[in-house]
Amino acid sequence: MSSQTPESVPAIGDWGQLLAGKVAIVTGGGDGIGGAISRLFAQHGALVEIAEIDPERGARAKSDIEAAGGTVRVHTVDVTDTAVPAPLVEDVMGTHGRVDILINNVGDFRPLVRFQESTPDSWEDMYSINLKHIFAMTRAVITPMIAARKGTIVNLHSVEGMRGYPGEPIYAAMKAGAAHFTTSLAVTMGRYGIRVNGIGPDLTQSPQVDYLTRAQGHDDMWPFWAPAGRLGWPEDQARVALFLASDMSAYVTGHNIPVDGGTKAGGGWFFSPTERIFTNRPIGF
Repeated sequence: MSSQTPESVPAIGDWGQLLAGKVAIVTGGGDGIGGAISRLFAQHGALVEIAEIDPERGARAKSDIEAAGGTVRVHTVDVTDTAVPAPLVEDVMGTHGRVDILINNVGDFRPLVRFQESTPDSWEDMYSINLKHIFAMTRAVITPMIAARKGTIVNLHSVEGMRGYPGEPIYAAMKAGAAHFTTSLAVTMGRYGIRVNGIGPDLTQSPQVDYLTRAQGHDDMWPFWAPAGRLGWPEDQARVALFLASDMSAYVTGHNIPVDGGTKAGGGWFFSPTERIFTNRPIGF
């Protein structure tokens, strides 16, 4: 079997339902990493509330989760609109009376604008899609979580916020901001029973970054690109999110975990003298 298939993710045993009865909001929860998180959380008994800008993605996720016996609602909203988070959380509170888990998953490196061509407008775009909505969504859930004296927040950012990223320093700065917001908020909120952690993905197949197409015909190169020796899948990220959202990590807060197949540990970026670019796939690209 090729290592570049979802089935390459190692199987796990029966963990039981780690999130039974928990109310979980997942932004961008219709597809990709967010979709994998929504499905896995529902499998573990969570009452999943998906915030998804694309109604077709939301409908597919809802169908998949319900077909597997899970419980889910879909809100067709754009969480980067700062007018959205407060009424979204109010709706969830009105239905369930609480929010136990917030997964801030939305983010994108697009539109990619090299720094020397960047403008205040492109900076604002990067801020909106990668950081500002994390502030807004988190602010919306903090008050009910403080009142309940419990809650879990997981922020998806990027390994590029945890190392130097020559490709787009504004994007990297926003991801680094999300990572440090995670650490700082955890220190502030721990006394209220609220844990905050982050995940920094890399080399993970997603709608934004289609590694299967970009690296087609080069399966043999993954041991050179990733110390783990294979492409990452959304399920790899979802399992770490499950750990951080569940009581399995009850004494873990303020940390940002690179879920990157070892690329941060291995250095990650290399300069190609032939292509005159930095790349995280240095051989043959």
